[in-house]
Amino acid sequence: MRAGALPPAVRLSRQADALAAAGDPAGAEPLYARALAADPTLAGTHNNHGNALRALGRLDEAAAAYRAAIAHGLDEGMAHYNLGSVLRQAERRVEAEDAFRCALALRPDHAEAWNNRGNLWRDLDRFGEAAACYRRALSLRPDWADAHDNFGAVLYLLHEQGGTEEAAELARRWRRDHPGNPLARHIGAAIAGEEADQRAPDDYVRQTFDLFAEEFDRKLAELDYRAPALLAELLAGERADGSLDVLDAGCGTGLCAARLRPRARRLVGVDLSDGMLERARARGLYDELHAAELVGFLAGAPGAFDLVMAADVFCYFGVLDEAFAAARAALRPGGRLAFTVEELAADDGRPHRVATHGRYAHARAYVRGALAGAGLELRRCDHERLRFESGEPVMGLVVLAVRPAG
Repeated sequence: MRAGALPPAVRLSRQADALAAAGDPAGAEPLYARALAADPTLAGTHNNHGNALRALGRLDEAAAAYRAAIAHGLDEGMAHYNLGSVLRQAERRVEAEDAFRCALALRPDHAEAWNNRGNLWRDLDRFGEAAACYRRALSLRPDWADAHDNFGAVLYLLHEQGGTEEAAELARRWRRDHPGNPLARHIGAAIAGEEADQRAPDDYVRQTFDLFAEEFDRKLAELDYRAPALLAELLAGERADGSLDVLDAGCGTGLCAARLRPRARRLVGVDLSDGMLERARARGLYDELHAAELVGFLAGAPGAFDLVMAADVFCYFGVLDEAFAAARAALRPGGRLAFTVEELAADDGRPHRVATHGRYAHARAYVRGALAGAGLELRRCDHERLRFESGEPVMGLVVLAVRPAG
Protein backbone atom coordinates (compact mmCIF):
# COMPACT_ATOMS: atom_id res chain seq x y z
CA MET A 1 0.00 0.00 0.00
CA ARG A 2 1.36 3.45 -0.88
CA ALA A 3 2.36 5.64 2.05
CA GLY A 4 -0.61 7.72 3.03
CA ALA A 5 -3.07 5.65 0.98
CA LEU A 6 -6.31 4.71 2.68
CA PRO A 7 -6.99 1.04 3.42
CA PRO A 8 -9.48 -0.39 0.90
CA ALA A 9 -12.18 -0.83 3.57
CA VAL A 10 -11.91 2.78 4.67
CA ARG A 11 -11.95 3.99 1.07
CA LEU A 12 -15.12 1.99 0.36
CA SER A 13 -16.69 3.29 3.57
CA ARG A 14 -16.03 6.90 2.59
CA GLN A 15 -17.47 6.34 -0.88
CA ALA A 16 -20.57 4.92 0.80
CA ASP A 17 -20.74 7.91 3.16
CA ALA A 18 -20.75 10.26 0.17
CA LEU A 19 -23.60 8.38 -1.48
CA ALA A 20 -25.58 8.30 1.77
CA ALA A 21 -25.07 12.03 2.26
CA ALA A 22 -26.38 12.59 -1.28
CA GLY A 23 -29.58 10.71 -0.42
CA ASP A 24 -28.71 7.40 -2.10
CA PRO A 25 -28.89 4.70 0.60
CA ALA A 26 -29.45 2.01 -2.04
CA GLY A 27 -26.12 2.87 -3.62
CA ALA A 28 -24.36 3.25 -0.28
CA GLU A 29 -25.51 -0.02 1.32
CA PRO A 30 -23.52 -2.53 -0.81
CA LEU A 31 -20.38 -0.42 -0.46
CA TYR A 32 -20.77 -0.49 3.33
CA ALA A 33 -21.22 -4.27 3.15
CA ARG A 34 -18.04 -4.64 1.08
CA ALA A 35 -16.10 -2.39 3.45
CA LEU A 36 -17.19 -4.43 6.45
CA ALA A 37 -16.41 -7.70 4.72
CA ALA A 38 -12.87 -6.37 4.31
CA ASP A 39 -12.63 -5.02 7.86
CA PRO A 40 -15.46 -5.95 10.28
CA THR A 41 -13.90 -3.88 13.09
CA LEU A 42 -14.98 -0.51 11.63
CA ALA A 43 -17.48 0.54 14.27
CA GLY A 44 -18.52 3.79 12.60
CA THR A 45 -19.09 1.98 9.31
CA HIS A 46 -21.40 -0.50 11.05
CA ASN A 47 -23.39 2.47 12.41
CA ASN A 48 -23.61 4.16 9.03
CA HIS A 49 -24.51 0.82 7.41
CA GLY A 50 -27.38 0.65 9.92
CA ASN A 51 -28.55 4.10 8.84
CA ALA A 52 -28.62 3.01 5.18
CA LEU A 53 -30.41 -0.24 5.98
CA ARG A 54 -32.99 1.63 8.04
CA ALA A 55 -33.61 4.07 5.18
CA LEU A 56 -34.22 1.05 2.93
CA GLY A 57 -36.74 -0.42 5.38
CA ARG A 58 -34.51 -3.38 6.32
CA LEU A 59 -35.10 -2.86 10.01
CA ASP A 60 -33.84 -6.13 11.52
CA GLU A 61 -30.60 -5.86 9.54
CA ALA A 62 -30.25 -2.24 10.66
CA ALA A 63 -30.64 -3.29 14.30
CA ALA A 64 -27.93 -5.93 13.81
CA ALA A 65 -25.64 -3.30 12.28
CA TYR A 66 -26.10 -0.94 15.24
CA ARG A 67 -25.42 -3.79 17.67
CA ALA A 68 -22.23 -4.54 15.75
CA ALA A 69 -21.20 -0.89 15.97
CA ILE A 70 -21.62 -1.00 19.76
CA ALA A 71 -19.81 -4.35 20.04
CA HIS A 72 -16.85 -2.96 18.10
CA GLY A 73 -16.41 0.01 20.41
CA LEU A 74 -18.99 2.64 19.44
CA ASP A 75 -20.47 2.44 22.93
CA GLU A 76 -21.91 5.95 22.94
CA GLY A 77 -25.33 7.49 23.34
CA MET A 78 -26.03 8.04 19.65
CA ALA A 79 -25.40 4.40 18.69
CA HIS A 80 -27.77 3.15 21.40
CA TYR A 81 -30.29 5.82 20.34
CA ASN A 82 -30.12 4.64 16.74
CA LEU A 83 -30.64 1.07 17.93
CA GLY A 84 -33.62 2.05 20.08
CA SER A 85 -35.21 4.04 17.27
CA VAL A 86 -35.03 1.21 14.74
CA LEU A 87 -36.21 -1.36 17.29
CA ARG A 88 -39.23 0.81 18.07
CA GLN A 89 -39.91 1.13 14.36
CA ALA A 90 -39.74 -2.68 14.10
CA GLU A 91 -42.15 -2.93 17.08
CA ARG A 92 -39.52 -4.73 19.18
CA ARG A 93 -40.50 -2.56 22.11
CA VAL A 94 -38.85 -4.29 25.08
CA GLU A 95 -35.49 -4.24 23.31
CA ALA A 96 -36.12 -0.63 22.26
CA GLU A 97 -36.65 0.45 25.87
CA ASP A 98 -33.36 -1.22 26.89
CA ALA A 99 -31.56 0.67 24.11
CA PHE A 100 -33.09 4.04 25.02
CA ARG A 101 -32.23 3.48 28.68
CA CYS A 102 -28.59 2.85 27.72
CA ALA A 103 -28.58 5.87 25.39
CA LEU A 104 -29.81 8.20 28.14
CA ALA A 105 -27.47 6.76 30.75
CA LEU A 106 -24.58 7.68 28.45
CA ARG A 107 -26.05 10.98 27.30
CA PRO A 108 -28.78 12.31 29.58
CA ASP A 109 -28.94 15.63 27.71
CA HIS A 110 -30.08 14.00 24.43
CA ALA A 111 -33.50 15.55 23.79
CA GLU A 112 -34.22 13.35 20.77
CA ALA A 113 -33.70 10.20 22.85
CA TRP A 114 -36.13 11.46 25.51
CA ASN A 115 -38.65 12.28 22.79
CA ASN A 116 -38.36 8.88 21.13
CA ARG A 117 -38.55 7.12 24.47
CA GLY A 118 -41.77 9.06 25.01
CA ASN A 119 -43.01 7.81 21.63
CA LEU A 120 -42.28 4.26 22.77
CA TRP A 121 -44.27 4.67 26.00
CA ARG A 122 -47.11 6.22 24.00
CA ASP A 123 -47.10 3.16 21.71
CA LEU A 124 -47.64 1.06 24.86
CA ASP A 125 -50.50 3.31 26.10
CA ARG A 126 -48.37 4.33 29.08
CA PHE A 127 -49.26 7.97 28.70
CA GLY A 128 -47.98 9.25 32.04
CA GLU A 129 -44.48 7.88 31.40
CA ALA A 130 -44.60 9.26 27.86
CA ALA A 131 -45.55 12.72 29.15
CA ALA A 132 -42.60 12.69 31.56
CA CYS A 133 -40.23 11.90 28.69
CA TYR A 134 -41.62 14.64 26.44
CA ARG A 135 -41.42 17.12 29.31
CA ARG A 136 -37.75 16.23 29.79
CA ALA A 137 -37.12 16.66 26.05
CA LEU A 138 -38.70 20.11 26.20
CA SER A 139 -36.58 21.11 29.18
CA LEU A 140 -33.57 20.46 26.93
CA ARG A 141 -35.02 21.92 23.70
CA PRO A 142 -37.74 24.40 24.73
CA ASP A 143 -38.59 25.52 21.20
CA TRP A 144 -38.85 22.05 19.61
CA ALA A 145 -42.22 22.03 17.81
CA ASP A 146 -42.41 18.24 17.40
CA ALA A 147 -41.92 17.61 21.11
CA HIS A 148 -44.58 20.20 22.00
CA ASP A 149 -46.94 18.50 19.55
CA ASN A 150 -46.19 15.09 21.07
CA PHE A 151 -46.66 16.43 24.60
CA GLY A 152 -50.03 17.99 23.78
CA ALA A 153 -51.19 14.80 22.06
CA VAL A 154 -50.23 12.56 24.97
CA LEU A 155 -51.89 14.87 27.51
CA TYR A 156 -55.08 14.56 25.47
CA LEU A 157 -54.73 10.75 25.49
CA LEU A 158 -54.00 10.72 29.22
CA HIS A 159 -57.08 12.86 29.84
CA GLU A 160 -59.24 10.58 27.67
CA GLN A 161 -57.87 7.48 29.43
CA GLY A 162 -59.18 8.83 32.74
CA GLY A 163 -56.09 10.57 34.10
CA THR A 164 -57.93 13.88 34.18
CA GLU A 165 -56.18 15.41 37.18
CA GLU A 166 -52.72 14.24 36.17
CA ALA A 167 -53.22 15.61 32.67
CA ALA A 168 -54.53 18.93 34.01
CA GLU A 169 -51.57 19.35 36.36
CA LEU A 170 -49.08 18.57 33.59
CA ALA A 171 -50.90 21.02 31.32
CA ARG A 172 -50.65 23.77 33.93
CA ARG A 173 -46.91 23.15 34.25
CA TRP A 174 -46.57 23.16 30.47
CA ARG A 175 -48.21 26.59 30.26
CA ARG A 176 -46.07 27.85 33.14
CA ASP A 177 -42.78 26.58 31.68
CA HIS A 178 -43.47 27.61 28.06
CA PRO A 179 -45.66 30.74 28.20
CA GLY A 180 -44.72 31.81 24.68
CA ASN A 181 -45.51 28.52 22.97
CA PRO A 182 -48.84 28.55 21.09
CA LEU A 183 -49.54 24.84 21.68
CA ALA A 184 -48.89 25.15 25.40
CA ARG A 185 -51.03 28.26 25.55
CA HIS A 186 -54.03 26.81 23.72
CA ILE A 187 -54.05 23.04 24.31
CA GLY A 188 -52.67 23.53 27.82
CA ALA A 189 -55.59 25.79 28.69
CA ALA A 190 -58.10 23.34 27.21
CA ILE A 191 -56.76 20.34 29.14
CA ALA A 192 -56.19 22.28 32.35
CA GLY A 193 -59.73 23.66 32.19
CA GLU A 194 -58.42 27.21 32.31
CA GLU A 195 -59.66 30.30 30.50
CA ALA A 196 -59.02 29.94 26.76
CA ASP A 197 -58.56 32.69 24.18
CA GLN A 198 -61.54 33.83 22.12
CA ARG A 199 -59.98 31.97 19.19
CA ALA A 200 -57.08 29.60 18.70
CA PRO A 201 -53.80 31.54 18.29
CA ASP A 202 -52.64 31.80 14.68
CA ASP A 203 -49.25 30.34 15.57
CA TYR A 204 -50.97 27.32 17.12
CA VAL A 205 -53.08 26.69 14.02
CA ARG A 206 -50.13 27.20 11.68
CA GLN A 207 -47.83 24.94 13.67
CA THR A 208 -50.46 22.24 14.14
CA PHE A 209 -51.30 21.98 10.46
CA ASP A 210 -47.74 22.32 9.22
CA LEU A 211 -46.93 19.25 11.33
CA PHE A 212 -50.14 17.47 10.26
CA ALA A 213 -50.03 18.30 6.54
CA GLU A 214 -48.30 15.16 5.27
CA GLU A 215 -50.80 12.75 6.82
CA PHE A 216 -53.85 15.04 6.83
CA ASP A 217 -55.86 13.46 4.00
CA ARG A 218 -55.18 9.90 5.15
CA LYS A 219 -56.12 10.63 8.77
CA LEU A 220 -59.37 12.34 7.84
CA ALA A 221 -60.30 9.46 5.57
CA GLU A 222 -59.79 7.10 8.50
CA LEU A 223 -62.15 9.28 10.58
CA ASP A 224 -64.83 9.23 7.84
CA TYR A 225 -64.59 13.01 7.54
CA ARG A 226 -67.76 14.26 5.84
CA ALA A 227 -67.70 18.07 5.98
CA PRO A 228 -66.82 18.71 2.29
CA ALA A 229 -69.49 16.26 1.09
CA LEU A 230 -72.11 17.68 3.48
CA LEU A 231 -71.42 21.23 2.32
CA ALA A 232 -71.64 20.14 -1.31
CA GLU A 233 -75.06 18.59 -0.57
CA LEU A 234 -76.12 21.81 1.16
CA LEU A 235 -75.29 23.77 -2.00
CA ALA A 236 -76.91 21.28 -4.37
CA GLY A 237 -79.89 23.56 -5.04
CA GLU A 238 -77.79 26.70 -5.40
CA ARG A 239 -76.42 28.30 -8.57
CA ALA A 240 -73.74 26.13 -10.12
CA ASP A 241 -73.08 27.42 -13.64
CA GLY A 242 -69.34 28.00 -13.32
CA SER A 243 -69.76 31.78 -13.09
CA LEU A 244 -69.03 32.33 -9.39
CA ASP A 245 -66.07 33.85 -7.61
CA VAL A 246 -65.51 31.33 -4.81
CA LEU A 247 -63.35 31.38 -1.70
CA ASP A 248 -62.33 28.12 0.00
CA ALA A 249 -61.67 29.58 3.44
CA GLY A 250 -59.17 27.58 5.48
CA CYS A 251 -58.71 25.40 2.40
CA GLY A 252 -56.13 23.07 3.96
CA THR A 253 -54.95 20.46 1.46
CA GLY A 254 -57.83 21.28 -0.87
CA LEU A 255 -60.37 18.62 0.07
CA CYS A 256 -63.25 20.90 -1.02
CA ALA A 257 -61.66 21.98 -4.30
CA ALA A 258 -63.09 19.28 -6.57
CA ARG A 259 -66.62 20.08 -5.37
CA LEU A 260 -66.15 23.83 -5.72
CA ARG A 261 -64.36 23.92 -9.07
CA PRO A 262 -67.48 23.32 -11.24
CA ARG A 263 -69.17 26.33 -9.62
CA ALA A 264 -66.25 28.70 -10.03
CA ARG A 265 -64.90 30.93 -12.72
CA ARG A 266 -62.31 31.84 -10.09
CA LEU A 267 -61.47 29.56 -7.17
CA VAL A 268 -59.36 31.07 -4.41
CA GLY A 269 -57.95 29.27 -1.39
CA VAL A 270 -56.60 30.78 1.81
CA ASP A 271 -54.94 29.05 4.75
CA LEU A 272 -52.45 29.82 7.50
CA SER A 273 -50.34 26.70 6.91
CA ASP A 274 -47.74 26.68 4.15
CA GLY A 275 -47.53 22.90 4.52
CA MET A 276 -51.23 22.52 3.75
CA LEU A 277 -51.11 25.01 0.89
CA GLU A 278 -48.27 23.09 -0.75
CA ARG A 279 -50.55 20.07 -1.00
CA ALA A 280 -53.52 22.16 -2.13
CA ARG A 281 -51.35 23.61 -4.90
CA ALA A 282 -50.47 20.11 -6.09
CA ARG A 283 -54.16 19.45 -6.89
CA GLY A 284 -54.01 22.03 -9.68
CA LEU A 285 -57.60 23.18 -9.10
CA TYR A 286 -57.15 26.66 -7.60
CA ASP A 287 -56.67 29.89 -9.52
CA GLU A 288 -55.08 31.52 -6.46
CA LEU A 289 -53.74 30.34 -3.11
CA HIS A 290 -52.85 32.68 -0.27
CA ALA A 291 -51.05 32.14 3.02
CA ALA A 292 -52.95 34.49 5.31
CA GLU A 293 -55.04 34.82 8.45
CA LEU A 294 -58.66 34.35 7.44
CA VAL A 295 -60.40 37.35 9.05
CA GLY A 296 -57.79 39.77 7.76
CA PHE A 297 -57.96 38.25 4.30
CA LEU A 298 -61.76 38.51 4.19
CA ALA A 299 -61.71 42.08 5.47
CA GLY A 300 -59.21 42.98 2.75
CA ALA A 301 -61.43 41.64 -0.04
CA PRO A 302 -64.69 43.64 0.16
CA GLY A 303 -67.42 42.39 -2.17
CA ALA A 304 -65.02 39.97 -3.88
CA PHE A 305 -66.92 36.67 -3.64
CA ASP A 306 -70.23 35.08 -4.50
CA LEU A 307 -69.60 32.07 -2.27
CA VAL A 308 -67.41 31.54 0.79
CA MET A 309 -67.07 27.96 2.03
CA ALA A 310 -65.46 27.16 5.39
CA ALA A 311 -65.28 23.43 6.15
CA ASP A 312 -64.29 22.88 9.80
CA VAL A 313 -62.63 26.29 10.01
CA PHE A 314 -64.79 28.12 12.54
CA CYS A 315 -64.09 25.35 15.06
CA TYR A 316 -60.84 27.27 15.68
CA PHE A 317 -62.83 30.35 16.67
CA GLY A 318 -64.72 30.63 19.93
CA VAL A 319 -66.29 34.02 19.37
CA LEU A 320 -67.63 34.13 15.81
CA ASP A 321 -68.76 37.75 15.50
CA GLU A 322 -65.65 39.16 13.84
CA ALA A 323 -65.31 36.23 11.43
CA PHE A 324 -68.94 36.42 10.34
CA ALA A 325 -68.75 40.19 9.89
CA ALA A 326 -65.63 39.80 7.74
CA ALA A 327 -67.34 37.08 5.68
CA ARG A 328 -70.33 39.34 5.09
CA ALA A 329 -68.05 42.15 3.96
CA ALA A 330 -66.30 39.83 1.48
CA LEU A 331 -69.59 38.62 -0.03
CA ARG A 332 -71.47 40.41 -2.76
CA PRO A 333 -75.18 41.07 -2.13
CA GLY A 334 -76.93 37.72 -2.47
CA GLY A 335 -73.65 35.86 -1.82
CA ARG A 336 -73.59 32.67 0.25
CA LEU A 337 -71.61 31.60 3.30
CA ALA A 338 -71.54 27.81 3.79
CA PHE A 339 -69.74 26.33 6.79
CA THR A 340 -69.60 23.65 9.46
CA VAL A 341 -69.08 23.91 13.21
CA GLU A 342 -69.05 21.29 15.92
CA GLU A 343 -72.24 21.48 17.96
CA LEU A 344 -72.31 22.20 21.68
CA ALA A 345 -75.17 20.53 23.49
CA ALA A 346 -77.94 22.95 24.41
CA ASP A 347 -77.87 21.85 28.06
CA ASP A 348 -74.23 22.99 28.37
CA GLY A 349 -75.50 26.55 28.82
CA ARG A 350 -72.48 28.23 27.23
CA PRO A 351 -72.37 29.82 23.76
CA HIS A 352 -69.13 28.00 22.96
CA ARG A 353 -66.38 26.06 24.67
CA VAL A 354 -62.97 24.68 23.76
CA ALA A 355 -62.54 20.91 24.14
CA THR A 356 -59.39 19.06 25.16
CA HIS A 357 -58.45 18.47 21.50
CA GLY A 358 -58.24 22.24 21.00
CA ARG A 359 -61.32 22.80 18.83
CA TYR A 360 -64.33 24.90 19.83
CA ALA A 361 -67.92 23.70 19.78
CA HIS A 362 -70.80 26.15 19.38
CA ALA A 363 -74.41 26.19 20.52
CA ARG A 364 -76.98 26.35 17.72
CA ALA A 365 -78.64 29.41 19.27
CA TYR A 366 -75.30 31.21 19.46
CA VAL A 367 -74.53 30.52 15.78
CA ARG A 368 -77.94 31.85 14.77
CA GLY A 369 -77.49 34.99 16.87
CA ALA A 370 -73.95 35.65 15.61
CA LEU A 371 -75.09 35.37 11.99
CA ALA A 372 -77.97 37.77 12.59
CA GLY A 373 -75.64 40.17 14.38
CA ALA A 374 -73.32 40.18 11.36
CA GLY A 375 -76.18 40.95 8.99
CA LEU A 376 -76.36 37.48 7.45
CA GLU A 377 -79.66 35.69 6.86
CA LEU A 378 -79.79 32.02 7.92
CA ARG A 379 -81.14 29.70 5.22
CA ARG A 380 -80.34 26.24 6.62
CA CYS A 381 -78.84 24.80 9.78
CA ASP A 382 -78.67 21.00 9.62
CA HIS A 383 -77.59 18.64 12.40
CA GLU A 384 -75.12 16.08 10.97
CA ARG A 385 -72.22 13.79 11.87
CA LEU A 386 -68.99 15.45 10.74
CA ARG A 387 -66.53 12.65 11.56
CA PHE A 388 -65.63 10.06 14.15
CA GLU A 389 -63.11 10.73 16.90
CA SER A 390 -61.87 8.11 19.37
CA GLY A 391 -64.57 5.89 17.91
CA GLU A 392 -67.36 8.32 18.78
CA PRO A 393 -69.36 10.45 16.33
CA VAL A 394 -68.61 14.18 16.28
CA MET A 395 -71.90 15.96 15.65
CA GLY A 396 -72.04 19.37 14.08
CA LEU A 397 -74.05 22.01 12.29
CA VAL A 398 -73.94 22.39 8.50
CA VAL A 399 -74.98 25.95 7.84
CA LEU A 400 -75.95 28.07 4.83
CA ALA A 401 -76.37 31.83 5.22
CA VAL A 402 -76.81 34.63 2.69
CA ARG A 403 -75.90 38.29 2.52
CA PRO A 404 -79.24 39.98 1.76
CA ALA A 405 -79.47 41.61 -1.65
CA GLY A 406 -80.92 44.80 -0.25
